[in-house]
Order: sequence, then structure tokens, then C-alpha cells
Amino acid sequence: MAKVQVYTQEGKKTTTLELADSVFGIEPNANAMHLAVVSYLAAQRQGTQSTLTRSEVSGGGKKPWRQKGTGRARQGSTRSPQWTHGGIALGPKPRKYKVDLNKKVRRLAMKSALSSKVASEEMMVVDKIELAEIKTKAIVEMLAKLEAAKKVLIVTENADEKIYKSARNIEGVKVATVNTINVYDILNCDSFIVLEDAAKKIEEVYA
Repeated sequence: MAKVQVYTQEGKKTTTLELADSVFGIEPNANAMHLAVVSYLAAQRQGTQSTLTRSEVSGGGKKPWRQKGTGRARQGSTRSPQWTHGGIALGPKPRKYKVDLNKKVRRLAMKSALSSKVASEEMMVVDKIELAEIKTKAIVEMLAKLEAAKKVLIVTENADEKIYKSARNIEGVKVATVNTINVYDILNCDSFIVLEDAAKKIEEVYA
């Protein structure tokens, strides 16, 4: 069983939490994680960029000058790509950048990302985060006591408005729930802070 230290909100060590090796203790598969990151980043692209080709720009109906005898290069339209106000040659058009991954690869990538954080000792389990009100200072103080790095991912079991709104203005800090975490965010953070109930939920989902 993979063991992770459990901390309080004040940064004090309490107990250790045993997590399933099938989720948090496998040999990380770099290829699966790479595919998951590529798929995630591709999905962030809108693919709405569009340029006008020579057939779509207005004007250019008349031949600029006769074909022969002028001493100039032959031209058929003032809307050819080489002309000012002409169409764009080989420009981008709306498209989908989606990269499909099968379920087994997605699960393997997630388990690999979680296991890599445990192996590198970048995962911290916090028993609970209790906030009396929405206050950024409270999260800043908690992260300082936990000696968290600059890039932090905080994972809660369910959406918590107080935690989310308190942390959203802190640079480098992101809050996610068990059902919204992804491989890219896990690998991109330097401190992976998971609430105890969220860690058990992740284990339950991916075991």
C-alpha cells in the first residue's frame, strides 16, 4: 500500500493514509500521460480561426490588364494572394483539434500521474479545510504552513464555494473536484494537495 502523510490545515502532521497501489503505486506510463496531455491541450483549442480565400474576398471580377503586350506579368484577378486585399493562400479554416483516447489509456494516464506525484513526494493529504468565510488570506496562510510550492492544485471531493473563491485570485493555485481533475493539471503542479475524503473518492473511482 502506498503511504501518504496526512496534515492538518495548520500544517501539522497527524497520521499516514494508506492508498491502493493499483491507483497510487503503479509504474508511471510516460506514453499514456503524454497522450492524455496532448488530448487535453488539443481540446482547449477553439478551432474557430478562419481566413478568406481568393474566392471569398470581394472584388476582383475584372482582369487587371490584357494577357500579352504590356511587359508586365500576366494577372487574372486583383484578388489573387500576391495582391493587396487579395485572398489568403493556404490559410487556416475552422476545424476540430480533438484527439480521442480510449478509456483504458485515459485511466492508465490518470493512475500514472497520481502515482508519479506520490513517488516524487509532491502529494499532500489534508484532513479537511474549514473556512469561516471567503478569505484569500486564509488559503495563503494554509499554503505557507504546508510549505507548498508556487504551483498548487487543491482537490476537494465536491465543489466548495468558500475554498474555490478564496483561492481563485492566488497566482499559480487551482482548485478542482474529484470529477474535474485531469492529467495535465496534476503533472503541471508542484504541490498536489488532496483532501482526505477526496483521496478516498479518487481511490474508489479508479481502483
